[in-house]
Amino acid sequence: MSRVAEIFESHKSNGKPTLIGYFPAGFPTFDESIEACVAMCESGVDILELGVPYSDPVMDGQVIQEATELALANGFRLSQIFKLVNEIAQRVSTPILVMTYWNPVLQYGVRKFAEDLKASGGAGLITPDLIVDEAALWLDVSEELDLDRVFLATPSSAQARVDRTVEVSKGFVYAVSTMGITGAREDLDRKAREVVSKVRVSNEKQNVAVGIGISTAAQVAEVNSYADGAIVGSVFVRAYSNGGLTELKRVTLELSSK
Repeated sequence: MSRVAEIFESHKSNGKPTLIGYFPAGFPTFDESIEACVAMCESGVDILELGVPYSDPVMDGQVIQEATELALANGFRLSQIFKLVNEIAQRVSTPILVMTYWNPVLQYGVRKFAEDLKASGGAGLITPDLIVDEAALWLDVSEELDLDRVFLATPSSAQARVDRTVEVSKGFVYAVSTMGITGAREDLDRKAREVVSKVRVSNEKQNVAVGIGISTAAQVAEVNSYADGAIVGSVFVRAYSNGGLTELKRVTLELSSK
């Protein structure tokens, strides 16, 4: 069982909610992103989702887009992600999943990327634009290196596609709550429950976490009542942008109910 799966299983056994927190690598600078991620982990994030800045982010809302653009403008490069993961992993025990669009991995080399991620202490990848049908090399390499692979299930996914996604995902399945882009919303889309239900029908033992649109402690609690975890991103980025580490820690503690 992976470290990510162990978190879910432990929390389910003890009736605890699971909070997965996203933060962009290199935002606003390399060193500052290390401190931000460490602060999130120390303040209640159970699994860290570390986003790779990308010039064509198809899923990211305005808050995250602006943050990743700043990271790139300040000189962040893909090869730095492994050093960043290593720096964070040396200071906290929180599992670190790298969230990346697939093209940068292809450009870097799938096997080399996986090997460097493993060596850095990363737990695996969340790949939002990679479909299972096109993931053969990643499936083989991640299995060989014992890395988690988190695929997305969306409201439009047919049960057969969800079945295949559940079958090959390791760590958890990322259930997209809406068909839109990331960003806080006052009301979560009811379709989130439908996606989670499809995952449960496929394999009730597979972990499933809901992301996109979660912005309050009440929503984190609500999502954890029917899924295994809640994924929060834009709120953390906005908190850091508005109030630095102090505000980021406050918001993390609030969302984690610790």
